[in-house]
Amino acid sequence: MTDLVIRARRAVTPSGEQPAAVVVDGGRVVAVVPYDEVVVADRVVDLAVDEVLLPGLVDTHVHVNEPGRTPWEGFTTATKAAAKGGVTTIVDMPLNSIPPTVSVAALEVKRAAARDQTWVDVGFWGGAVPGNLADLRLLHDDGVFGFKCFLLPSGVDEFPHLEPAELAEAMTEIADLGALLVVHAEDGHTIEHASRPDGRAYDAFLRSRPRDAEGLAIARVVDLTRATGARTHVVHLSSSDALAAIRSACAEGLPLSVETCPHYLTFSAEEIPSGATQFKCCPPIREAQNREALWGGLADGTIATVVSDHSPCTADLKHLDTGDFGAAWGGIASLQLGLSAVWTGARTRGHDLTDVVRWMARGPAQQVGLAHKGLIAPGGDADFAVFAPDDSFVVDPARLEHRNPVTPYAGETLRGVVRSTWLAGHEIDTHTAPLGRLLRRGER
Repeated sequence: MTDLVIRARRAVTPSGEQPAAVVVDGGRVVAVVPYDEVVVADRVVDLAVDEVLLPGLVDTHVHVNEPGRTPWEGFTTATKAAAKGGVTTIVDMPLNSIPPTVSVAALEVKRAAARDQTWVDVGFWGGAVPGNLADLRLLHDDGVFGFKCFLLPSGVDEFPHLEPAELAEAMTEIADLGALLVVHAEDGHTIEHASRPDGRAYDAFLRSRPRDAEGLAIARVVDLTRATGARTHVVHLSSSDALAAIRSACAEGLPLSVETCPHYLTFSAEEIPSGATQFKCCPPIREAQNREALWGGLADGTIATVVSDHSPCTADLKHLDTGDFGAAWGGIASLQLGLSAVWTGARTRGHDLTDVVRWMARGPAQQVGLAHKGLIAPGGDADFAVFAPDDSFVVDPARLEHRNPVTPYAGETLRGVVRSTWLAGHEIDTHTAPLGRLLRRGER
C-alpha cells in the first residue's frame, strides 16, 4: 500500500515522454511503472486524456521582496503564484528585501518572514557586495544556494555592486568554498556613457542599455572564471551577441553557465508600444532577430536554463500614467506565467515538452544542487505539474496571484494551462494551509 498513484497517458520522465503510473509514498516517487500496471494506493488519480504530467518547475530567479518591500510582493502571494504556474520550488534573490541577504543575521530575518507562508518550497541566495567577503563562508555554511552580485548599480542602494577588484576577491573566495556565483552582467561604464532613457519611446530606453554592456561584462566574467576556477552563472541573458563568447568558454571547459527568461523569448522591441513601461526590465527586451538567436542558443545548449526573473513592484513605480521609461522600475512580473509563455514559443519552433522540462525544471534544479527536484524518477520529490498543453487562455492580470496586477503579458493568448500542482505528493490548494518548506543547500 502506497500513498498515491498518478496515472498519465503522457508523463515527462528522464527517459522522455511516455505513458506511466507514478507511485508516491512519503512525499517521494518510489516507482515509475507502466501506465496500466495495478498498484494499490490510498489514492489513485487518473489524468485526463489531454493532460501531461510534468515534474514541478524549479525557478531559481525570483525576487520575493519580503521583508522590507512586501507591498511589491511577498512570500504568500509569490508562492501562490508559483503554484498556479506549475512551479514547486523557488530560490529567492538576496535583493530587493530590506535587509538584503548579505549576512547570516539578514538570512535569519528572511527565513523568519517566509516561515509558515510558503505554498511551495523556497531556498535562498546570498549576496556578494562590497565589504561582506567574510560573510560569504558563513552564509554558505548556513545553506544558501550560492551568491548573487551586480557589476553595476543594482537599482537599490542597500545592495551595491562589485568593482572589478572586489569581484575577483569574491570569486576567489567562492571558488575556495566550491560555491556558485550568479552575476548580473552589464558593464556600468558602457551604460554611463550611453544615451539617457528618459521619455516614452522604447527605442530610447533600448539605446540606454546597449548590447556591448552585456558583452563586455560577460567577457570580464569569463576571464575571472578562467583565473579563479569559480563556478559562475550569468543571469537573464538578453543580448544574443554574447552567445559566441559563452560557447567558446564552455568549449574551453570553464565552469560557466547562462540563463535567459520568458520575456526575452516572447516579446520583441519592435512590438513594444510607446509608454508601455510594464515591459521595462534590465537588461532590456531586444529585437525580434535577437529573440530568435536566443531560441537558437537554447536549441544548441549554449543557454542552459529558463527562469522568470520575477521582479515586480507596485503599480505606481511603473509610472504607467506618464509612460516614462527613465523613471519606471525595471522588472517583469511573470512567475505564474513562465511555463505557458515558454511553451507557447517553444511549440511553434519545433520543441517538445521534454525540452521545456530540461530548461525549466531539471536544469535549474541541477544548477543549484537540488538533485531530487525537477524530475519524475524514483527517489525524486513528488512535485508535479498537471499541464494541458493544447488548452489556451488570455492573460487577465486581475486573475493572477501576483500582489500587483501589472504584467506585459496582459491580453496575451498563451498556450498550455496548469490544471493542478502537487508538492511532496499533495495537491496544492491555495485556500488551505501552506505546505512549502524552507530549503537549505545540502539538506533533503
